[in-house]
Amino acid sequence: MIKFDNVTYTYPESASPALREISLQIGDGEFVLLVGGSGAGKSTLLRAMNGLVPHFYGGVWHGQVLLDGVDTLIRQPHELAGRIGFVFQDPEAQSVAEDVENELAFGMENLGLDALLMRRRVEEVLHQLDLDQLRQRRVSTLSGGERQRLAIGAALTMQPRTLLLDEPTSQLDPQSAEELLTLLQKLNADLGITIVISEHRLERVVQYADRIIYMAGGAIAADGPPRTALAAIPFAPPVVALGKTLGWSPLPLSVREARRFVGSPPQPSPKNGEGVTAPSPKNGEGVTAPSPKKGEGVTAPSPKKGEGVLLELRNLSFAYAGAEVLRKVNLAVRGGEVLAVMGRNGAGKTTLLKLIIGLLKPGSGEVRLDGENIVGRPVSELAKRIGYVPQNARATLFADTVAAELRFTLRGHSLPAEAQRIGATLTALGIAAYADCYPRDLSIGEQQRVGIAAMLVVNPDVALLDEPTRGLDYASKAALVAYLDTLRRQGRAIILVTHDVELVAEVADRVALLANGEVAVSGPTRTVLGDSLIFSTQVGKLYGNGLLTVADVLGNYEL
Repeated sequence: MIKFDNVTYTYPESASPALREISLQIGDGEFVLLVGGSGAGKSTLLRAMNGLVPHFYGGVWHGQVLLDGVDTLIRQPHELAGRIGFVFQDPEAQSVAEDVENELAFGMENLGLDALLMRRRVEEVLHQLDLDQLRQRRVSTLSGGERQRLAIGAALTMQPRTLLLDEPTSQLDPQSAEELLTLLQKLNADLGITIVISEHRLERVVQYADRIIYMAGGAIAADGPPRTALAAIPFAPPVVALGKTLGWSPLPLSVREARRFVGSPPQPSPKNGEGVTAPSPKNGEGVTAPSPKKGEGVTAPSPKKGEGVLLELRNLSFAYAGAEVLRKVNLAVRGGEVLAVMGRNGAGKTTLLKLIIGLLKPGSGEVRLDGENIVGRPVSELAKRIGYVPQNARATLFADTVAAELRFTLRGHSLPAEAQRIGATLTALGIAAYADCYPRDLSIGEQQRVGIAAMLVVNPDVALLDEPTRGLDYASKAALVAYLDTLRRQGRAIILVTHDVELVAEVADRVALLANGEVAVSGPTRTVLGDSLIFSTQVGKLYGNGLLTVADVLGNYEL
């Protein structure tokens, strides 16, 4: 059992507490979902559960945390490692070994476990998390999602009685996320392992939780069963938001539970894919949407040569150490268009972006900007027109303040570091309040927005964003969506690499699905997501026929 008794904690040199008068108990075998905005104190609360706060971070501490009756203040984190496992929000910083198998065994070796026992546990975890084909791979060559699964696997090999996970699905594709959460549910139900998860993508997790703890300003603002808590907090996953708006009771937590409230299915979409229709609801039994009006959710057609194509990939191929990652990829994006690149973890999505910006050189093929092949040009030259934000935006931050990060980028592009321009960009992304803060002291989601701001402040012709919603709460994600729409209207081309299907449904004109290094499917967002069994939104699974978002459903519904 985990027990907090009036805990208040302030990080070193911080003006305000990260945790405020926290008192709570988490019982053995509970499955707890921790939610709240970026910077609300969720990660700090998790760190306090295993003693990292305050032992590792320092700062000012008041109160007491007991883990199975043991005061974490008088025990070091390594002494608690056999009881409580921790998966960080930043898996890139968690690995210590060179290859996958040794990374999985590292924690058990420190506990002095028997070699045969370690081998059995490693094999079990390799199978459970679909890591078997990666067992000999160097950790440095793994994708972000593969690293996330590896970090989770390393924690599971220790077989702790309590497992803490900070944003465990943020870099996982929908299928991998579902498989992971199913595994956690099984560990919870069959072995009685206590699970505490901090997560922003509630649509993935909420149906598995016994309890939701909602944090705001470092304090617990709500705590209770999922339906009760979700009815009280200001954000919710799509089917829950739909249920709250339309008065569905009991409030559905999953697509399966929401089906009971949906009457006759929507009528088939028109063949040209440009309109979506549905019958009128009867007695509250169904929810429908009208055909989208021009410019309101209709996806753009694939660009054709000579019709405003800004960036084009022609027969692009690439291999790591002889292993082919991308194979004859052909894609194009126009100014004023958002292209989402999706696919399973390890499909080559991040590699594709690195080829475009020049961090990698293709084995064959071309990257054409305004019709000119730019392969081989220096990254410094390409960065004047192409902005790139990697998965781990923290790696790009080094200035003393958030505002200084943007000033550095502007000066690097020989642009005036105007305070008004910097302030407007920070305001648009909801981080103006952090202008004078040290970037690395911010939460992962806040750091992600700083990285995006530092790239977008120069108004590049092409913006490349790799998992831009990683660590973002609902409000921050809405601000990003609005800003991307501004860039689109300015005529800029945007390529998103993401597993966030809800984001794609809101902002993307077209979707390209990568599989086995090739473009398996490419087309309008409604067509690609609407026809997918894996890469679809909650609303898409519930209604089908081109309806993807809550706005689609409520568009013509009289409340």
